[in-house]
Amino acid sequence: MINAIIMMLVVGALLGAVLGIAGKVFYVEADTRVETVTGMLPGYNCGGCGFAGCSGMAEALVNGESTVDQCKPSKPEAKEAIKQFLTENAK
Repeated sequence: MINAIIMMLVVGALLGAVLGIAGKVFYVEADTRVETVTGMLPGYNCGGCGFAGCSGMAEALVNGESTVDQCKPSKPEAKEAIKQFLTENAK
């Protein structure tokens, strides 16, 4: 019984260490531009642009797969601000 408990602790520690190392090695840093553009969109998550919500639209905008004109409820000033932000912060 004691051997089984010790074995489970060793296996758990090894798997925990492997997961911890994998988390550091395979870490992918998120693009902060997506969060910024999401904050600039109206936040209605209406789907009028063809995406599931404003975060999907923001990701498509940052990746160049969409245009800000597809966002129907966004005001013209906000659209211009998004265009300017994407122009100044292109990767």
